[in-house]
Amino acid sequence: MARANLVGLITAFVVLCACNTQAHAISVEVARACDALVAKTFPPRQIGNPAAGSAKGTGKDQREFFNKCVANGGKMDAEPAKDAK
Repeated sequence: MARANLVGLITAFVVLCACNTQAHAISVEVARACDALVAKTFPPRQIGNPAAGSAKGTGKDQREFFNKCVANGGKMDAEPAKDAK
């Protein structure tokens, strides 16, 4: 009985510790600005068909560019991708 209580207590402690991590939300303005910069920097192969992919770079390049843009607060130059294909 005491062992079950101890396991429950340890489980609750682990869950509470895991829940204390904080995620920082980005503002709508920054997200929209960065999304527009990604669309400008990585134009689609076929307009209106997102499944066609990008004319420049890969999905990983787009995610890295977006994350860098968010880190800069949405203010960065729209530069072409390094590994443009």
